[in-house]
Amino acid sequence: MPPHSPFSCCKFQTQFLLEKENEKEKEKKKKKKKKKKEEEEEEEEEEKWEKRNLKMLLRAFSNLSHLAISTLIMFSAFGLAIPISATELLLASAIFCLVFWVIRARQPQVPKGLKSPPGPWGWPILGNMLILRKNPHLALSRLSQCYGDVLEIRIGCTPVLVLSGLDTIWQALVRQGDDFKGRPDFYSFTLISEGQSMTFSPDSGPAWAVRRRLAQNALKSFSIASDPASLSSCYLEEHVSKEAEYLINKFQELMASVGHFDPYRYVVVSVANVICAMCFGQRYEHEDQELLSVVNLNNEFGAIAASGNPTDFFPILRYLPNRALKIFKDTNKKLNIFIRKMIKEHYKTFEKGHIRDITDNLINYCQEKSLDENANIQPSDEKIVNVVLDLFGAAFDTVTTAISWSLLYLVTNPSVQKKIQEELDTVIGRARQPQLSDKPQLPYMEAFILETFRHSSFIPFTIPHCAIRDTSLNGFYIPKGRCIFVNQWQINHDQKLWGDPFEFRPERFLTLSGTINKALSEKVILFGLGKRKCIGETIARFEVFLFLAILLQQLEFSILPGVKVDMTPIYGLSMKYARCEHFQVQMRSLGAESPAA
Repeated sequence: MPPHSPFSCCKFQTQFLLEKENEKEKEKKKKKKKKKKEEEEEEEEEEKWEKRNLKMLLRAFSNLSHLAISTLIMFSAFGLAIPISATELLLASAIFCLVFWVIRARQPQVPKGLKSPPGPWGWPILGNMLILRKNPHLALSRLSQCYGDVLEIRIGCTPVLVLSGLDTIWQALVRQGDDFKGRPDFYSFTLISEGQSMTFSPDSGPAWAVRRRLAQNALKSFSIASDPASLSSCYLEEHVSKEAEYLINKFQELMASVGHFDPYRYVVVSVANVICAMCFGQRYEHEDQELLSVVNLNNEFGAIAASGNPTDFFPILRYLPNRALKIFKDTNKKLNIFIRKMIKEHYKTFEKGHIRDITDNLINYCQEKSLDENANIQPSDEKIVNVVLDLFGAAFDTVTTAISWSLLYLVTNPSVQKKIQEELDTVIGRARQPQLSDKPQLPYMEAFILETFRHSSFIPFTIPHCAIRDTSLNGFYIPKGRCIFVNQWQINHDQKLWGDPFEFRPERFLTLSGTINKALSEKVILFGLGKRKCIGETIARFEVFLFLAILLQQLEFSILPGVKVDMTPIYGLSMKYARCEHFQVQMRSLGAESPAA
């Protein structure tokens, strides 16, 4: 037969196919064998787990029995009257053990191939509450070193999953974002926007997605979009420039009259004015009592809305005297009344085709979509209040806290302040104000802001998340409804990422050529990640940059001689430092002019 005849080719093909089939069969057998081995290992692990539980139960019963007998002997030895019989004590021990067994049995069954997250032992009723104390972000960072990036604690009787580590958090919130985009149904969340807050509500369905997109678009339209009637590049730049100029003049007045001041008192109102201008097209005087009554209660809001608030885990605390909870309710009520009043006035003066601000934008959208075929998922007029509440509340708190921490780092690191000002003088000079377009040319300023965000980590946790379906993470089983704390502070102080995380060193974010190290800058996590990421992150970063650039171009900040600054963060949804009234400023002497001037 010729070597290349059709018959020889057919023979070779048949032989090749048979070999392939044999290989497949061998592979199948291997997989079956491996699966059987895994199943046997899992069964063995389950048996061990059951035996361990039984041992714990018997040990607990034995210990309690010994305690009962020892108590009876002690009472007899001292000739005291025995309050209860041995039988009653043993019965109480048996009941305790039965309750213990029921609690253990209530734990969700872990699917084969997965594990339950590890975690510390917790006290009955209290769980791990005593471990958290006043600084949960620090306590949970320490626990992550022992138990890993996925661990579980109990607060009261509620299991809470705690996530640490950049890779793990990225996996959960970005790659598996749909699994973890829920919010727990906390009591404190029901008090915000009457339980309808876009940010805090457990809702994560189509209606929530529509409201979120609407809020993003409205915010973008009246912040970074250009204003045809202004010389500024965008609405945000115009509003921030006015407020920064006000602060410069105010700080100088305070220096002339008192000689020192607390910048937070004035920064918070200026920042609130920026969001008021975007939402309502209106600016308030710094002494306006209506606005002050809302912004000055902001710290109490953060104390209750923070991760680990006992009121959310111990229902009885809602009915006991609680000053912080009362202020939290009052703050939400005042903010609600304030926003409703502004929206009501907007409805009266609304003109289609003449959209003045975010509120007008939302009103216009609702009116246009009222007859839409998907009207059931479109925001109603009532939802406008909730969207504006979310934008207003989040915008002024985050930016105010960021600027306040920045000023504190400037006065405690005068050499850093000097470098920023030298950069401003070189790039911009004094002939004009800094603009958003200058941001890429000011890498040291950007590095300083990034290091302030990282070092202070003033938003230590994201708002708590919740698993919306049974899922797994890093080989651990996560049941539907599990409450999740995401520890941003731990990422920003992870020695593996930063080397010297507790040193304040803006230079870490600069490359050898003096530009921003983009890869490293993206590892600073402050605004969350994924589906629930803060919608105002970009605008907040722009606003912080512009406020600081304008202030530092003209003013030099310092602290009263001999005064020691307390930089200890006070735990909350956003962490503040103790108010400091010892800041000073002086106008900078004329220096280098802008190359373009």
